[in-house]
Amino acid sequence: MSPRDGQRAIARTLLGRHGETYAAQSGIRVGNTPQPLYQLLVLSCLLSARIRASVAVASARALFEAGMRTPRRMADATWQQRVDALGEGGYRRYDERTSTQLGDGAALLLDTYGGDLRRMREAADGDLGALRGALQEVPGLGPAGSAIFLREVQGVWTEFAPFIDAKAVQGAERLGLPGESGKLARLVGTDEMAAFASGLVRAALDRSVVDDVLEASRA
Repeated sequence: MSPRDGQRAIARTLLGRHGETYAAQSGIRVGNTPQPLYQLLVLSCLLSARIRASVAVASARALFEAGMRTPRRMADATWQQRVDALGEGGYRRYDERTSTQLGDGAALLLDTYGGDLRRMREAADGDLGALRGALQEVPGLGPAGSAIFLREVQGVWTEFAPFIDAKAVQGAERLGLPGESGKLARLVGTDEMAAFASGLVRAALDRSVVDDVLEASRA
């Protein structure tokens, strides 16, 4: 097996065993419509805190199940309703601050973009730096959160693909894969990049994922 074939085998194994996006895990069907895009933004805010990804996913689900699926519904919810939903998902360490950020972020999106993140995309006009800057104006969505959003949205906002952030690169290097987004992108299909990037992040966060993938890819 050539080195390239070996890398492809690792990539396919990672996709098959650990390639679910965090959006899918949260019940979000990412598409270029306002509601799922906003839900992905909320999830990105939660994932960017120093807290387990499983807790962030559960807390996003709890917010959405409580009806806070759009900027308007998030803004109209009380601070305590947001805190309660976050607590139900286990997001207790940062629940009060995050409740405030979610309310302020929803208000900003409504005032600036009419609650529609597609307008933010249009304003960026294909400029990744401009889009990252606009995303980071949302309270609670710093560099890490904007990277998470872009990593997960690249399947529908394809002008920003391939998007491989520093955490995904770390996972790639652990697996013996290239550390460059262009080379990584050639290992999988264009429509698989978001899932592939999520798998790479899991490899960065959990050594057992690396061991599992390397063992299975050699079988």
